[in-house]
Amino acid sequence: MEERSNLMNMMKLSIKILIQSALSLGRTLDSDFPPLQQFFVVLEHCLKHGLKVKKTFIGQNKSFFGPLELVEKLCPEASDIATSVKNLPELKTAVGRGRAWLYLALMQKKLADYLKVLLDHKHLLSEFYEPDALMMEEEGAVIVGLLVGLNVIDANLCLKGEDLDSQVKIKNKIDCLEKTNSKLQEELAAATDRIGSLQEEQQQLKQQNELIRERSEKSVEVTKEDTKVELDTYKQSRQGLDEMYTDVWKQLKEEKKVRLELEKELELQIGIKTEMEIAMKLLEKDTHEKQDTLVALRQQLEEVKAINLQMFHKSQNAECSLQQKTEAISSFEGKTNEMISSMKQMEERLQQAEKARQEAEERCNKMKQELAGRLDSCRQQMAQLDSKCATLEKELKSEKEQRQTLQKELHQEKDATTLLKTELQQMEGLKKELRKLQDEKQELKKVSEEQEQALQEMGLHLSQSKMKMEDIKEVNKALKGHTWLKDDEATHCKQCTKEFSISRRKHHCRNCGDIFCNSCSSNELALPSYPKPVRVCDSCHTLLLQQCSNSS
Repeated sequence: MEERSNLMNMMKLSIKILIQSALSLGRTLDSDFPPLQQFFVVLEHCLKHGLKVKKTFIGQNKSFFGPLELVEKLCPEASDIATSVKNLPELKTAVGRGRAWLYLALMQKKLADYLKVLLDHKHLLSEFYEPDALMMEEEGAVIVGLLVGLNVIDANLCLKGEDLDSQVKIKNKIDCLEKTNSKLQEELAAATDRIGSLQEEQQQLKQQNELIRERSEKSVEVTKEDTKVELDTYKQSRQGLDEMYTDVWKQLKEEKKVRLELEKELELQIGIKTEMEIAMKLLEKDTHEKQDTLVALRQQLEEVKAINLQMFHKSQNAECSLQQKTEAISSFEGKTNEMISSMKQMEERLQQAEKARQEAEERCNKMKQELAGRLDSCRQQMAQLDSKCATLEKELKSEKEQRQTLQKELHQEKDATTLLKTELQQMEGLKKELRKLQDEKQELKKVSEEQEQALQEMGLHLSQSKMKMEDIKEVNKALKGHTWLKDDEATHCKQCTKEFSISRRKHHCRNCGDIFCNSCSSNELALPSYPKPVRVCDSCHTLLLQQCSNSS
């Protein structure tokens, strides 16, 4: 049993690792792929488990190729694999043929189908396997179901006779698998220890339940004495019994409804207990599915908590109903005092009321029997409520601890928020500075655009100025009495006295030789030394125009 469970767990692991690694790789697998080699080693161990030893002329033979040969007879689709295995060169051992057969079945994506055909004919497999072998038990069917997932993988395996017959690489892989098997056994031991601790906790809970039962029995005895006193008062008040019966019947119906609800909740809890026992058994069998079962148990615990809260509310409602009953009893005592005074008047009518008294006594006996049954049910309900109260107290303690941890986390978060607020304030100041910088940036952009335009104009004028340098030399000769100012000597316009800059450039008047801005020297006239119109300042422009008019 242990070998079968270990082999099944190893097969689960190898298939899971193979599928994950193949999907992450995203290509066809080679024979040198390590997860694929591990998978074939584990599959060989599964097929060899419980093999019978067959005696031949050479000696004893024990190989898993024998049962695989049956697939050709049972499934005609596998005939191609059998013929290709027989025709493979350099194959000398039956183990090598079995490995080649497995490789080909995997490449065809029909390994699970072929092994399922074998499992469907177990009467034929009994010739090769012992009755306790893995292929003869339920674990074999589970492994075949797991192999269906390998149909997703594409493999292109190289079939070499020497590699398939040799077992050096396989022994190394077996050592690795044995190590992983030892790790799994350690995990199993840890799981059994946990199960033992859980059983101890169950015993402690049983002891606590017994104490709660004892307390409930004592409380039931007290309620018995109270009911006896109530019965004595009922005997004294004979005529008001009919009205009392109607009220009691209504209360009994309500209690029956409550009892039915409690029974349903008890059935739910019993079902939850059975599910918990099944989950514990599954934990012992499947160690690798511990986490899933723990999640399910947590969900069930949350449901139990919700049920316990409902029971707690119902217990509070029951206490309210008990208080109402006590108030009714006090009112009944007042009525009995009034009845004593009326009894003196009714002594004369006792002869007529004897018949009614006999009937009332019979009814009282019936009511006693019914009340006794109800008292037993109330005892059971009280015991259940006490057990639930104990569980609720434990849950309250755990919730208090969680609340303390949450308060600590809240303090930490408050400190973090204060830090964040200070950082936000700093961020607001930085935003203001950013806005100022952005405004300055825009202004600088405007200035730079103006300067770029001025530079472009400068470039154009510089290219033109080179062409006109010779003309200027001739103008200098013609001007004679006028001096041609240098660019370094003039910093302000001679007419408007505005300072020169990159945007406000310098311009020479071709007549007087002084330097002006563009607005003060935008006029052009033809001079005697220049055949074409040349830039002239405003004052020279007016003088030249007057000279022209006088000469004309």
